[in-house]
Amino acid sequence: MKKLFALFIVCALISGASLNGQKVKFKSGSLGFLKGQTSLLVKYDYSNMAVGKYSSEDDYIAKKSEDYNKKEAGKGDRWKEAWYNDRQTRFEPKFEELLNSYTSKVGLTCSQTATDAEYEMIVHTVFTEPGFNVGVMRQNAYIDAEISFRKIADGAEVALMTFDNCPGRDVFGYDFDTALRIEEAYAKLGKSLAGQILKAIK
Repeated sequence: MKKLFALFIVCALISGASLNGQKVKFKSGSLGFLKGQTSLLVKYDYSNMAVGKYSSEDDYIAKKSEDYNKKEAGKGDRWKEAWYNDRQTRFEPKFEELLNSYTSKVGLTCSQTATDAEYEMIVHTVFTEPGFNVGVMRQNAYIDAEISFRKIADGAEVALMTFDNCPGRDVFGYDFDTALRIEEAYAKLGKSLAGQILKAIK
């Protein structure tokens, strides 16, 4: 029993370290320009994204699709379609949901459909670790993102931030679905960005 308890403590510490390993850095500017703004246009960029051990997302997709199709005809093709569709149907909505749950309290709405915004932010995912969960073993998903803010009128960049190691996992550990783990990483990114915005405009 003592050994089991000790193992539980070690696992909890490792899990906590993973969740707290996120790093946020300003590369340039600050978010003070958002003070008084009521709307922010959101755009997404997945170009030149690395995935897991693959430096190219295309290589990752080709390998996964091939492996799945070998196991079951058409499975890899369906997986590939879902990989892309999850961005618009799961990841982006979850990011905006968490972001707006905080920024809306100070009158700022962040949306891909904002038509009256003075500024836009571009969320560029530069790395995705899909992770895995096979019950007895798991690795959390996480994403690294670069977020730039620009004035829409002239395209001038006013701030650039990086968010490294945004972790994604279900709090109860039932995240056997890869998309769910990545979705939670975008939720964490939205919450972390909201914290930085609220700190800047208070």
